[in-house]
Amino acid sequence: MGTYYIPRNVKGETRLLNIFTVKSLITTVAGTIIGSVFYLIFGLLLGLKPVGIGIMVFFAVVGFGVGAIKIPTLGGIPFTQKIGGESLDEIIRRYIKFKMNRKVYTYTKEEK
Repeated sequence: MGTYYIPRNVKGETRLLNIFTVKSLITTVAGTIIGSVFYLIFGLLLGLKPVGIGIMVFFAVVGFGVGAIKIPTLGGIPFTQKIGGESLDEIIRRYIKFKMNRKVYTYTKEEK
């Protein structure tokens, strides 16, 4: 007798707390850590705890967005047709790699 692969639905098995994927949880924690630096500055040094908490929550939401948002493909906008369906962190990573590369590329159209 042979063995057979039985397909099953594995979508959502990598989710934590129903909204966080592993990547979005990591980026949310990173955003919270960055925001906690501002919380320490505003909350402890300047005595403005609500402002510090607001900035920390803002950075946590931005971190979640970077880890979870995928760019939609919209037919009317040419920019989204090129990068539609890719996650925001991959786009940011490619942009940073492009900016780190100091080479200059030029395009010259050849005539036939």
